[in-house]
Amino acid sequence: MAAAADPEFPCSMQVYPSLSYINWPPVIASSRTINVPFPSERLASTALRTLQVDKELSPLVRRRLSVIAPPSDDGKDQGRLLKTEYEAATNRMLRVAVNSFMESLKLVLEVMEHLDVDVLEQQKLQKPLS
Repeated sequence: MAAAADPEFPCSMQVYPSLSYINWPPVIASSRTINVPFPSERLASTALRTLQVDKELSPLVRRRLSVIAPPSDDGKDQGRLLKTEYEAATNRMLRVAVNSFMESLKLVLEVMEHLDVDVLEQQKLQKPLS
């Protein structure tokens, strides 16, 4: 059963049920939720800890971050999802907060891509021998 909406935070993102939330790019999985897939739990947890440091600047915006397991039909480890839930007092505040989050997420992903040890090792393994 869905939780009752908070009258002080009436704005939320819309639902797009036809989109899968384990594919890239991040898509809206349910009302006010953004799920971002990561190849491992370690990377998802690193992103979580990095993004949690920056609190929302406005008291009229609420954000909750967590790491969850994606649904899996085949039982294989498919990494983890960084789940971000938003509530805001106005649509404008929601848009500004989500845009700011996406900029921060982009920076975190770029740093992971360029500096993460596992990513570098995997790239070396994928290069063809010449």
